[in-house]
Amino acid sequence: MSAIESRRHRKPIRLLVVDDSALLRKTVARMLEDVDDIEIVATARDPFEAREMLAAERPDVMLLDVEMPRMDGMTFLQKVMQHRPMPVVMFSARTEEGGELAMRALEIGALDVVCKPGGSNKPLDVKERLVDAVRAAGGARLRTANTPVDSVPAPMVTERRSGPYKRSIIAIGASTGGTEATNQVLRTFGPEDPGILIVQHMGAHFMAAYAERLNANHRIEVKIAEEGDIVRPGLALVAPGDRHMGVRKQGRGYRVHMIDTEKVHHQRPAIDVTFNSLAACARADAVAVLLTGMGQDGAQGMLAMKKAGALTLAQDQESCVVYGMPRVAAEIGAVDRVCGLTSIGQQSLRAAAQ
Repeated sequence: MSAIESRRHRKPIRLLVVDDSALLRKTVARMLEDVDDIEIVATARDPFEAREMLAAERPDVMLLDVEMPRMDGMTFLQKVMQHRPMPVVMFSARTEEGGELAMRALEIGALDVVCKPGGSNKPLDVKERLVDAVRAAGGARLRTANTPVDSVPAPMVTERRSGPYKRSIIAIGASTGGTEATNQVLRTFGPEDPGILIVQHMGAHFMAAYAERLNANHRIEVKIAEEGDIVRPGLALVAPGDRHMGVRKQGRGYRVHMIDTEKVHHQRPAIDVTFNSLAACARADAVAVLLTGMGQDGAQGMLAMKKAGALTLAQDQESCVVYGMPRVAAEIGAVDRVCGLTSIGQQSLRAAAQ
């Protein structure tokens, strides 16, 4: 059964929209009116109305504005996660402060952040992101711990890694739930470990804040990838928003290059583009890691990497927020090892040493 047929046989996702702007509420309603598997069951102007709608309508997912009068969305998100945990997608403005708030919302427990329409953020692009985010949230497994991952001390590595490494690159792909998953995985890595490439499905306007947050939290350097950046130990390069990231062989090493082609699996950056590029140029000199997320991006690229000699790891169902991409990869035979989130970082280093 295809993904479209599967959605037709399921009940629509019941959505509560919370935004103080009547225009934005109407805009969201228009965006979703022809989406059969999403139904807006209620709207609210602020968290106080939203609280009543939560009790009366019991929605599956809440779309929550970040900035509102009387009580801001971040405060309400914290209260919801403490007292009535549910899938939440944040609706944020395109500002530098908006990016920082988006990262904080994901720490608290929001599953995704969608940028509001306006400026270069076209309504059709917003609709595509919004539909994907709500669908993923509708099938998500909520994080049960109230403690943000950032507040957990980095684990002590008690065993010596099996160096020197035989593989130069560890490539990580993630979607819904991936911001917290990559944050957890990167705790394992140190300055001497292989270069890392990260492809995270996220709105382009939030990518810089995401990379800055990872850079502040870990022992390695993390930055947005730029054309010609060298893939080297102790550095994680994050694919920039709205551009695919490829890799080219140069001498004994590798450099990244940006690709401005069409979206793949409705995504740009797409994991498959990076994985396929590595299959072509790095071959057995790489490790592929596929984390939580909806859809199938990364699965075929991971299979190509495996056939080229790379070792491949996927997150297990139990620890995934959305067991989509890793599931498809496992089903098509692309996965060498299935690992829990707490061990997949260490396992990727072991793979790099083999």
